[in-house]
Amino acid sequence: MGREPATVGLLAVSKTQPAAAIRDALASGLRDFGENYLQEALDKQAELDDLPLTWHFIGPIQSNKTKAIAEHFDWVHSVDRLKIAQRLSDQRPAALPPLNICLQVNVSGEASKSGCAPQEVQQLARAITALPRLRLRGLMCIPAPSEDPAEQRAAFARLRQLRDELALDLDTLSMGMSQDLEAAIAEGATWVRIGTALFGARDYGRPQ
Repeated sequence: MGREPATVGLLAVSKTQPAAAIRDALASGLRDFGENYLQEALDKQAELDDLPLTWHFIGPIQSNKTKAIAEHFDWVHSVDRLKIAQRLSDQRPAALPPLNICLQVNVSGEASKSGCAPQEVQQLARAITALPRLRLRGLMCIPAPSEDPAEQRAAFARLRQLRDELALDLDTLSMGMSQDLEAAIAEGATWVRIGTALFGARDYGRPQ
């Protein structure tokens, strides 16, 4: 069930961080970077286009942003509607490989959180697998905040169970952040999304 920490991918959440911080992180061995804000991400990509980076979009997706996301990212972790998936597939350039997709699931049922409902996962996942320019890799979640390790593990176990119930060839569980990564790894995370623990507190005054 759990994974050896060395086998878990570290996704450096670089939102609000300057391009120089990403250069420093690359020098430390990190290559995968997660961004929430499209325009900020595009600006950094342009500044860092000489580097061998893999870009992950992890924020909420509006329909008018899908074209740029499809053109400029390698992974999208936050797909929760078929309409968005269809647009990403239609707009993925033919010269690029299929876009890696994680289906975001609202495992805690929070009204304020993005993500499809757990009961929608089966139908939505199977629809996404039929889209020609996408590759469904797995599921993603952002559970309700909790300091109780048992509650943390229960939320992540639910995502793993949903992934297993799909009976598809899915290799990815994108779950766990700085405050709950141990519980996520114990429940089989393959990507943990770490920002504060890598870069320090974010400057939320930076343009989004």
